[in-house]
Amino acid sequence: MLIKRGGEIPEREVTPEQLYWSRRQFLGAAGVAALATALPGTLSACSVREPPPDKLNSWEDITTYNNYYEFGTDKSDPHENAGSLRTNPWTVAVEGMVKKPAVYHLEDVVRGAAVAQHIYRMRCVEGWSMVIPWMGFPLRDFIARVQPTSQARYIEFTTLFDPKQMPGQRTNVLDWPYTEGLRLDEAMHPLTLLVTGIYGRVLPNQNGAPLRLVVPWKYGFKGIKSIVKMRFTDTQPATAWNKAAPQEYGFYANVNPTVDHPRWSQATERRLGEWRRRPTLMFNGYTEVAPLYAGMDLRKFY
Repeated sequence: MLIKRGGEIPEREVTPEQLYWSRRQFLGAAGVAALATALPGTLSACSVREPPPDKLNSWEDITTYNNYYEFGTDKSDPHENAGSLRTNPWTVAVEGMVKKPAVYHLEDVVRGAAVAQHIYRMRCVEGWSMVIPWMGFPLRDFIARVQPTSQARYIEFTTLFDPKQMPGQRTNVLDWPYTEGLRLDEAMHPLTLLVTGIYGRVLPNQNGAPLRLVVPWKYGFKGIKSIVKMRFTDTQPATAWNKAAPQEYGFYANVNPTVDHPRWSQATERRLGEWRRRPTLMFNGYTEVAPLYAGMDLRKFY
């Protein structure tokens, strides 16, 4: 069976967003069948929620306006250049302070996971935002399977490094490969996702196929794409943007409208597709994560 991935789907074949919210049409969509075939068993717990108060961004918005420097620095570059990425087969190495280190095939990472729809607001440090219907499952479910030791405090994530497939890696705009990190308690929060799709379809290359991280209360650069390694450690890992510009991009990257970026204000944001600006919400509105940072100075630990 030929599986069409997101970057290969003609616009005429994309399910309109208004039809997506019909359960019957959603479950019957070709994209859901493709996802179920590519990742066996992952849709057993799939749920369809009502649209949030904020309007969802369109498939076109989500798949053509991206930050993914491995494919170029312009927002349109990933959509135009990411077709070169081969996502099958795919493996994820789990290393460090875990009881079950191994190289896991993608199917093994996802097997048995309760993949479901999660509608999250996503806020970029540059001042724009989207509302995206991710398909994924809590990272903590996979963490439980690999069994971190009592010494583990952080997870370092690493993106694929392959300049032949990723033309942006032929430049020195960042120190490749791209790395990111979370504190273990952040990674274990139920809002933190490993994502395999959007709008009920397999995740397009430009959005981080085949496996990416989504942490909705943090700025978008924490959402590392095309993950090939997770390393559990007792030491805070170095991260790509913190290495590139430590005065601008801290390790935590929590959305905090009271802390300006050195070159612009973070007090307001513009939702893609709208012209008006709206106030930026603390933790991007996900205030249930506040206990993770009790007693921390969130102006210092930015």
